[in-house]
Amino acid sequence: MAQFTLPANSKIGKGKSFPAPNGATKTKTFQIYRWNPDDGTNPRIDSYTIDLSGCGPMVLDALIHIKDQVDTTLTFRRSCREGICGSCAMNIDGSNTLACTKAIDDVDGDVRIYPLPHMPVVKDLVPDLTHVYAQYQSIRPWLHTESPTPPDRERLQSPDERAKLDGLYECILCFCCTTSCPSYWWNGDKYLGPAILLQAYRWLADSRDEAKGERLDELEDPFRLYRCHTIMNCTKACPKGLNPAKAIAEIKKMMIERRV
Repeated sequence: MAQFTLPANSKIGKGKSFPAPNGATKTKTFQIYRWNPDDGTNPRIDSYTIDLSGCGPMVLDALIHIKDQVDTTLTFRRSCREGICGSCAMNIDGSNTLACTKAIDDVDGDVRIYPLPHMPVVKDLVPDLTHVYAQYQSIRPWLHTESPTPPDRERLQSPDERAKLDGLYECILCFCCTTSCPSYWWNGDKYLGPAILLQAYRWLADSRDEAKGERLDELEDPFRLYRCHTIMNCTKACPKGLNPAKAIAEIKKMMIERRV
C-alpha cells in the first residue's frame, strides 16, 4: 500500500462500521480513509457494507450510494463520471485510478479506498492540488507564437504534425501518474512530475508553437526534468493509457539534440 501525507504525529485508526441493510442480497464492504481537519482527531478507516443490487457497477457509484444513503459526511470529488474530468482520482485497492472507471467487480474482497498518495489531504478523499496546479501554470500551457495570426483561417497543421499530439492531448490532469512516482514523492517541491512534463512535451511537440527554445531553457534544470529515473510507475498508473515516461524521454532527447 502506498504512503500518504498525514497530519503530524498521527496514525490511521479503526473507525466506524456501517453494516449492510436488512435483506441485502449482494453485499460488498468498502474500507474508506476518513479525516476531518476540523474535529481534531486522527485519520481513521470507516467500513461500509452496502447492497450492490441497489448500486451502479463502478466504485464511484458505490461512493455516491454511501454518501446519499449511508453517511452524508463522506467527502470526495467527482464530476463527469466518464473518465474525462479526472476529479475522482484516488487510490483504490492499492493503485491510483479513477473511481468512475474502476469496476467494483474488479476488486476481490473488500475495496480499500484512500486519497492520492503523498499529497496533502483537504478532507477524506480530497487531496490538495494547489501545488501541482502551480507547477502546471509554470510551463505556460498554451500556444506561444511570434508570427502574425492568419487573418482568415486558423494555424494549420499537416496530418503528420497533428498525429504527434496523439497520446498527449488526452491527459486529463488527474495526477494518478504524478502521485505514483517515487521521484515526485521525494522531490515534489522541485521536480515537475510526470503529468506536468507530459503536458510540457505536448507543447514542445506542437508544430504551431514558436517558443520551443524558451520552453527547453525553462526545463533545463537538475530537478525540474532530470529527477525522472524511468521507474515507469507513471505509465502503469495512467487510467487513460498514456505514456508519460516516453514524453519525458522525448524532452531529454530534444535537450541533447539542440546541443549537437
